[in-house]
Order: sequence, then structure tokens, then C-alpha cells
Amino acid sequence: MSPIKIFYVEDELFLGKIVKESLESRGFEVTMESDGVKATELFKKTKPDVCVLDIMLPNKDGFTIADEIRNIDDDVPIIFLTAKTQTEDVVKGFTLGGNDYIRKPFSMEELIVRIQHVLRQKIEGPKKPTGDLVVIGKYNFQLNRQVLTDGKDDRKLSYRESELLKLLCENRDKIIDRKEILNLLWGNDSFFNSRNLDVYITKLRSYLKEDRSLEIITIKGIGYRFVTG
Repeated sequence: MSPIKIFYVEDELFLGKIVKESLESRGFEVTMESDGVKATELFKKTKPDVCVLDIMLPNKDGFTIADEIRNIDDDVPIIFLTAKTQTEDVVKGFTLGGNDYIRKPFSMEELIVRIQHVLRQKIEGPKKPTGDLVVIGKYNFQLNRQVLTDGKDDRKLSYRESELLKLLCENRDKIIDRKEILNLLWGNDSFFNSRNLDVYITKLRSYLKEDRSLEIITIKGIGYRFVTG
């Protein structure tokens, strides 16, 4: 079996060397580039299975590189590396077609899990709820009963909470348009309904807060992305 090929763009050479050698010691094949200007051409030559891009790079940032990669390849998974406080980076990264993000500093174990996750998603494709039970991280979501449980406590959801959570699950790890949600669940995208949607999103976030791998990310001006691990 051929090793998984990783295209890694990182301008911090000391950190990059450690990450590259750690991944290679675990059986990955890693091509690293520190100059953003050279990254896209090297990507074309490398044809990797997954890209890991630092956002803050000299000359050309990770967002620009990702945009160029997406013009070449729609399917290759892209993982962004971002500073802890830069939440706006996360939003922009998903908007540009990123599949996942890792906040710095990160552990090698987390990076490898994220790499394996995006590759598994690429192979399996998006999973839509089938039957009555949907597993969401540590939670079980019973569609027909409209019940969310963590194994200890059951939470009865309202009809609209249940339908919104179902819609997010059907589109997990993808951006879903805010207007689409409003038209599907409320019938129109009026200002009043839009404010209602904000309230329901806040409620679902609070219901799922005990599992840190779950996150409903607001993509400003577009909609939401339900990240599930």
C-alpha cells in the first residue's frame, strides 16, 4: 500500500522540520514548502492526498494558495493551521473550500487524527441520517422522538430544533446557506424568521457544548458549517 502523501506549507522552518519528521516516522510521505509563492507549482508536481497549509506565510498566504489549489483540484482535502485567536481565519478558510482547521499550538496526535478524518470523509462522502438514530459525537439523536441524549440525560427537542439539527447533520462538514435553512424550515427568509434562526442556533450550540469536537460555525454573510470532529 502506497504511503499517504501530504503537502505541507509552513514558513517556520524549525516547527516544519519537527512536524515533517514526525509524520514521516509514522509512515506518511511529506513534501514541505516554506515559500508561499512556490507552493502552487509544487502542489501540481506532488499531487498529494491531503494539504496542510499554514495561513500566515510570507509573500503569499495560505488562503491564496488554497484558492489556487481549488482551481486545480476540487477534491483534495485542505487543512488550515491558524493562530488560536484568529477566529475569522476559520470562517474564511471554510468559505474558500477548506475541509478542516487546527489551532496552533497543536499536537502530532491531533494533526494525524485530522488528516485521517478528512481522508475518510473524501472516501466515504457525506453521511446523511438513516433510520431513526443519528450519532453526533457523544450524543444520540432520535429523530422520531425528537430526543437528544448523551447516555445519561435525555433532552426533548421542539419540532423546529429537531428539524434544524437534522438539516445540519445531513450537511455536516459542509457550508449550508442561511437562506436555504430559512426557506426550508420557516417558509421564507424574513427578518423575523432570521432572528428566530439565530435563537435556535444558539440553543443547539448550548445543547452540544459538552462535546468539544462538535461546533456550529457561523460563516458570516453565507450560513453555517456543522463540524463534527
